[in-house]
Amino acid sequence: MSKGLLFVVSGPSGAGKGTICKKLIEKIDIDLSVSMTTRKPRPGEIDGKNYYFVSEEKFIQTINSNGFLEYAKVYGNYYGTPKEVVLKKLEQDRDMVLEIDIQGALKIKESYPKGIFIFILPPSMSELRKRITGRGSETEDDINLRLGETLKEVSYIDKYDYCVVNGEINEAVNRVAAITKAEHSRVSEDIYQLIAKYKEEI
Repeated sequence: MSKGLLFVVSGPSGAGKGTICKKLIEKIDIDLSVSMTTRKPRPGEIDGKNYYFVSEEKFIQTINSNGFLEYAKVYGNYYGTPKEVVLKKLEQDRDMVLEIDIQGALKIKESYPKGIFIFILPPSMSELRKRITGRGSETEDDINLRLGETLKEVSYIDKYDYCVVNGEINEAVNRVAAITKAEHSRVSEDIYQLIAKYKEEI
Protein backbone atom coordinates (compact mmCIF):
# COMPACT_ATOMS: atom_id res chain seq x y z
CA MET A 1 0.00 0.00 0.00
CA SER A 2 2.64 2.52 1.01
CA LYS A 3 5.53 3.83 -1.01
CA GLY A 4 8.92 5.09 -0.01
CA LEU A 5 9.53 8.81 0.44
CA LEU A 6 12.12 10.95 -1.32
CA PHE A 7 13.98 13.34 1.01
CA VAL A 8 15.88 16.07 -0.83
CA VAL A 9 18.63 17.63 1.30
CA SER A 10 20.25 20.80 0.04
CA GLY A 11 21.74 24.08 1.18
CA PRO A 12 24.72 26.37 0.65
CA SER A 13 28.20 25.00 0.03
CA GLY A 14 29.85 24.41 3.39
CA ALA A 15 26.59 23.96 5.31
CA GLY A 16 27.40 20.26 5.84
CA LYS A 17 24.66 18.59 3.80
CA GLY A 18 27.00 15.86 2.51
CA THR A 19 28.18 14.92 6.00
CA ILE A 20 24.60 14.89 7.28
CA CYS A 21 23.49 12.51 4.50
CA LYS A 22 26.47 10.23 5.06
CA LYS A 23 25.72 9.95 8.79
CA LEU A 24 21.98 9.65 8.17
CA ILE A 25 22.32 6.45 6.10
CA GLU A 26 24.48 5.01 8.90
CA LYS A 27 21.84 5.90 11.49
CA ILE A 28 18.54 4.91 9.86
CA ASP A 29 17.27 2.54 7.17
CA ILE A 30 17.37 4.79 4.11
CA ASP A 31 19.04 4.60 0.69
CA LEU A 32 21.27 7.30 -0.78
CA SER A 33 20.41 8.36 -4.32
CA VAL A 34 23.36 7.90 -6.69
CA SER A 35 23.88 10.46 -9.44
CA MET A 36 24.91 9.76 -13.03
CA THR A 37 27.89 11.59 -14.54
CA THR A 38 30.00 11.75 -17.67
CA ARG A 39 33.20 12.58 -15.79
CA LYS A 40 35.87 9.93 -15.35
CA PRO A 41 36.05 8.01 -12.04
CA ARG A 42 38.59 9.25 -9.52
CA PRO A 43 40.87 6.78 -7.73
CA GLY A 44 38.83 4.66 -5.33
CA GLU A 45 35.45 5.59 -6.77
CA ILE A 46 33.12 2.68 -7.58
CA ASP A 47 30.57 2.66 -10.39
CA GLY A 48 27.06 2.41 -8.96
CA LYS A 49 28.16 3.47 -5.48
CA ASN A 50 29.75 6.90 -5.86
CA TYR A 51 28.25 7.64 -9.27
CA TYR A 52 26.94 5.88 -12.33
CA PHE A 53 29.76 6.63 -14.76
CA VAL A 54 28.50 6.79 -18.35
CA SER A 55 29.52 8.16 -21.75
CA GLU A 56 28.23 11.53 -22.91
CA GLU A 57 26.27 9.70 -25.60
CA LYS A 58 24.48 7.57 -22.99
CA PHE A 59 23.78 10.62 -20.83
CA ILE A 60 22.25 12.58 -23.72
CA GLN A 61 20.12 9.55 -24.66
CA THR A 62 18.81 9.56 -21.08
CA ILE A 63 18.04 13.29 -21.34
CA ASN A 64 16.13 12.73 -24.59
CA SER A 65 14.08 9.93 -23.04
CA ASN A 66 13.14 12.16 -20.07
CA GLY A 67 15.17 9.91 -17.79
CA PHE A 68 16.31 12.46 -15.19
CA LEU A 69 14.59 14.14 -12.27
CA GLU A 70 17.16 16.90 -12.86
CA TYR A 71 20.47 17.35 -14.62
CA ALA A 72 23.10 20.01 -15.23
CA LYS A 73 26.39 20.50 -17.04
CA VAL A 74 29.18 21.59 -14.70
CA TYR A 75 32.74 22.35 -15.84
CA GLY A 76 32.26 20.37 -19.05
CA ASN A 77 30.72 17.27 -17.45
CA TYR A 78 27.08 16.27 -17.08
CA TYR A 79 25.55 15.30 -13.73
CA GLY A 80 22.01 14.08 -13.20
CA THR A 81 19.59 12.21 -10.93
CA PRO A 82 18.30 9.09 -12.75
CA LYS A 83 14.51 8.98 -12.54
CA GLU A 84 14.04 5.24 -13.09
CA VAL A 85 16.37 4.17 -10.26
CA VAL A 86 14.78 6.54 -7.75
CA LEU A 87 11.17 5.72 -8.67
CA LYS A 88 11.87 1.97 -8.61
CA LYS A 89 13.26 2.22 -5.06
CA LEU A 90 10.27 4.28 -3.94
CA GLU A 91 7.88 1.72 -5.48
CA GLN A 92 9.69 -0.94 -3.43
CA ASP A 93 8.78 1.06 -0.28
CA ARG A 94 12.38 2.23 0.21
CA ASP A 95 13.00 5.75 1.46
CA MET A 96 15.62 7.69 -0.50
CA VAL A 97 17.78 10.66 0.48
CA LEU A 98 19.27 12.89 -2.20
CA GLU A 99 22.00 15.45 -1.49
CA ILE A 100 22.02 18.19 -4.10
CA ASP A 101 22.62 21.89 -4.63
CA ILE A 102 19.76 24.36 -4.40
CA GLN A 103 19.20 24.80 -8.15
CA GLY A 104 19.01 21.02 -8.56
CA ALA A 105 16.56 20.75 -5.67
CA LEU A 106 14.26 23.32 -7.26
CA LYS A 107 14.30 21.34 -10.53
CA ILE A 108 13.37 18.16 -8.63
CA LYS A 109 10.53 20.03 -6.95
CA GLU A 110 9.13 20.66 -10.44
CA SER A 111 9.53 17.08 -11.66
CA TYR A 112 8.71 15.31 -8.36
CA PRO A 113 6.70 17.66 -6.10
CA LYS A 114 5.89 14.80 -3.69
CA GLY A 115 9.47 14.97 -2.40
CA ILE A 116 10.21 16.30 1.09
CA PHE A 117 12.64 19.19 0.84
CA ILE A 118 15.06 19.95 3.70
CA PHE A 119 17.25 23.07 3.74
CA ILE A 120 20.51 22.87 5.71
CA LEU A 121 21.75 26.15 7.19
CA PRO A 122 25.06 26.93 8.89
CA PRO A 123 24.66 28.44 12.39
CA SER A 124 26.21 31.74 11.23
CA MET A 125 28.07 33.33 8.34
CA SER A 126 31.24 33.46 10.45
CA GLU A 127 31.01 29.70 11.03
CA LEU A 128 30.43 29.12 7.32
CA ARG A 129 33.52 31.21 6.52
CA LYS A 130 35.49 29.13 9.03
CA ARG A 131 34.35 25.85 7.43
CA ILE A 132 35.15 26.97 3.89
CA THR A 133 38.53 28.37 4.98
CA GLY A 134 39.28 25.06 6.70
CA ARG A 135 39.18 23.27 3.35
CA GLY A 136 42.34 25.16 2.39
CA SER A 137 41.38 25.16 -1.28
CA GLU A 138 39.73 28.57 -1.61
CA THR A 139 41.25 32.03 -2.01
CA GLU A 140 39.88 34.95 0.00
CA ASP A 141 38.07 36.22 -3.09
CA ASP A 142 36.55 32.76 -3.65
CA ILE A 143 35.37 32.65 -0.03
CA ASN A 144 33.76 36.09 -0.25
CA LEU A 145 32.06 35.04 -3.50
CA ARG A 146 30.69 31.89 -1.87
CA LEU A 147 29.38 33.84 1.12
CA GLY A 148 27.63 36.24 -1.24
CA GLU A 149 26.09 33.29 -3.07
CA THR A 150 24.91 31.86 0.27
CA LEU A 151 22.90 35.01 0.99
CA LYS A 152 21.21 34.66 -2.41
CA GLU A 153 20.53 30.94 -1.87
CA VAL A 154 18.92 31.51 1.54
CA SER A 155 16.20 33.50 -0.24
CA TYR A 156 14.87 30.18 -1.64
CA ILE A 157 14.19 28.75 1.81
CA ASP A 158 10.44 29.29 1.45
CA LYS A 159 10.46 26.63 -1.29
CA TYR A 160 11.41 24.00 1.31
CA ASP A 161 9.35 22.02 3.81
CA TYR A 162 11.90 22.00 6.63
CA CYS A 163 15.00 23.86 7.74
CA VAL A 164 17.76 22.35 9.91
CA VAL A 165 20.53 24.51 11.38
CA ASN A 166 23.75 22.50 11.36
CA GLY A 167 25.52 23.82 14.44
CA GLU A 168 26.41 20.44 15.95
CA ILE A 169 26.53 17.61 13.42
CA ASN A 170 24.95 14.82 15.49
CA GLU A 171 22.07 17.07 16.55
CA ALA A 172 21.49 18.06 12.91
CA VAL A 173 21.47 14.38 11.84
CA ASN A 174 19.00 13.57 14.62
CA ARG A 175 16.71 16.35 13.43
CA VAL A 176 16.77 15.11 9.84
CA ALA A 177 16.13 11.55 11.08
CA ALA A 178 13.15 12.85 13.10
CA ILE A 179 11.77 14.51 9.96
CA THR A 180 11.93 11.22 8.03
CA LYS A 181 10.06 9.49 10.85
CA ALA A 182 7.40 12.18 11.20
CA GLU A 183 6.69 12.21 7.46
CA HIS A 184 5.56 8.59 7.64
CA SER A 185 2.83 9.64 10.11
CA ARG A 186 1.49 12.42 7.87
CA VAL A 187 -2.19 12.03 6.92
CA SER A 188 -2.07 10.93 3.29
CA GLU A 189 -3.91 8.97 0.60
CA ASP A 190 -2.41 5.77 2.05
CA ILE A 191 -4.09 6.48 5.40
CA TYR A 192 -7.47 7.01 3.74
CA GLN A 193 -7.06 3.67 1.99
CA LEU A 194 -6.35 2.04 5.35
CA ILE A 195 -9.50 3.62 6.84
CA ALA A 196 -11.52 2.31 3.88
CA LYS A 197 -10.14 -1.15 4.63
CA TYR A 198 -11.29 -0.81 8.26
CA LYS A 199 -14.83 -0.19 7.02
CA GLU A 200 -14.71 -3.30 4.85
CA GLU A 201 -13.73 -5.40 7.87
CA ILE A 202 -16.73 -4.34 9.95
